[in-house]
Amino acid sequence: MRGAARTVAAVLCALALSLCLPATARADSAGGGDLHVAQTLGDRELTFVLRRVTGLPGPLHVDVLTHRGTPAGALRLGAVPAGVAADRAAGAPVGTVTSKASVRLGDEPGTYGTVLDIDRAGPWELVVEDGSRTARIPFVVPGQVTSPPERTVFAGFVAAGVLMLVTLFVAVRARRGSWVLLPASGVVAALATAVTAALLSASLPPPPEPGRDVDATQDNVADPYAVVRPVSAEHSRPPASLETAAYTARPGERGTLRLDVNDGSTGLPADDLVVHDGALMHLVVIGPTGRLWHLHPVRTAPGTYEVQLRLPASGHYAVSAEFARRGGGLQHVRSATGLTVTGRPAPQEGSGKGPDRDAAGTDTAPESELAARGTGTRTIDGVPVRLTASTLTAGSAATLTARVGDTATLQPWLGMVGHMIVVGPLSEDDATGPTRLGQAAEQAPVWAHAHSMGGDMSRDMSAHTGGDTGAGHDAETAHGEEDHAGHGTADPPDTEPGGHGEGAGSMSGLMPLNGDSPADETVAAYGPDVSFVYTFSRPGHYRVWIQAMRDSTVLTIPYVLNVSSGGSGGGEE
Repeated sequence: MRGAARTVAAVLCALALSLCLPATARADSAGGGDLHVAQTLGDRELTFVLRRVTGLPGPLHVDVLTHRGTPAGALRLGAVPAGVAADRAAGAPVGTVTSKASVRLGDEPGTYGTVLDIDRAGPWELVVEDGSRTARIPFVVPGQVTSPPERTVFAGFVAAGVLMLVTLFVAVRARRGSWVLLPASGVVAALATAVTAALLSASLPPPPEPGRDVDATQDNVADPYAVVRPVSAEHSRPPASLETAAYTARPGERGTLRLDVNDGSTGLPADDLVVHDGALMHLVVIGPTGRLWHLHPVRTAPGTYEVQLRLPASGHYAVSAEFARRGGGLQHVRSATGLTVTGRPAPQEGSGKGPDRDAAGTDTAPESELAARGTGTRTIDGVPVRLTASTLTAGSAATLTARVGDTATLQPWLGMVGHMIVVGPLSEDDATGPTRLGQAAEQAPVWAHAHSMGGDMSRDMSAHTGGDTGAGHDAETAHGEEDHAGHGTADPPDTEPGGHGEGAGSMSGLMPLNGDSPADETVAAYGPDVSFVYTFSRPGHYRVWIQAMRDSTVLTIPYVLNVSSGGSGGGEE
């Protein structure tokens, strides 16, 4: 009997030690942050924030963030389940609006919210109607999933608990102590299985995440382990092509630009774009006068995106789009044809009432008249902006810092404090001319889109080319085209004492931590310094646009920079 007691004591100690081991984390993608999606809907530049759903059935809180100058009005929202399911009964309501709500936008910039009901895990679409156009924003509501190793751990502990009771019963009732060894051996085996599963689970890769790595269905969202084995694999997809439909609007008249995104290997619509840098698609349009639009077309059908434009001048416009395919990575695609606007100008709305403004909040004055040649101080929409730069030499990393205003009141836009779009090299006549920049930009070998993600970019920064940076540290990203095929370059900056004022701050609070959501556009606590590090690969003149948001207005600050081939810098004209 004493031997049996010692055996039971050993089993209890083993169980106590096993309970101290860390449990396997749940394979629950709902632990991520909220989804931020920018949309250019008619004359409105809006940001939709879909708060994560924490329980099913449960509410989906949708916030609509507006900017200064956004027209007031009502939006109708609806939640539509999407995807396919092996069980036809489970997928019966697919394509049908299951919950409706409306939100009324006010005249002042701010947050306007509403709530929709979600009753299942799986792929969904948020349908947004403004009375003339319908946008469809895809999103995924994850389910609470227990991984196979975790189920094994739980089963092992349960079996050990049951066998322990059996061991105690046998120890009390059996006349021979050796009988206790049978259930006690089962307890040890169950504990060994549970502990082994707990230790090995950390080295097992999770299955591809539906909606990010693979196409989401109701089945693989509800239980990704039951559909796809948790093995390591590359889920790559071919590049996509961008086609623009005919644009028939006259100068100054509102027109609709339709964009078709097709799979490069099949020619079928590519309906697998994922939210990247706060939007499904980033559209950049450069006009003949040097005016730049940075817009976010709405998804109206699989592979089809539309945006409304009011192009003020006749001439040729260069068009490019930036998007990420599910499992296919980031792509920066230029339209092979762009678009040409002809005809007599239409009457301008708001004539005599100050400058007209587009959806991004910039004025309609010709950029050729506004673009500063070289660095220095200028005023944009009443905000003083000073640009400083290190030596601008081809092949060497340059640090450009724009001080926007004089207080730390910049707001994140598309998840970043600042954006910089670079086009060139161009001839001096094309870079400064009033009518040919659109055509020249379409043929320029370099297009790049760089992000400033910190206040003082000269310290504690790493850089990546062609993708996002990791969370939790200051960084800068650049992605673009080199000779229509490669990527723009972004290099870690040298320590640059010049160009950074006392207002330069850290990125504390902007990047998400522990699954929390990043700061949205309502937080005005960054800057005033916005820094970028970029390597100009060739000498010549470049058109550079820096964008930052202040007072709920997106400021677009254009420059003409001359990059030298070596020797003395070309930062000043």
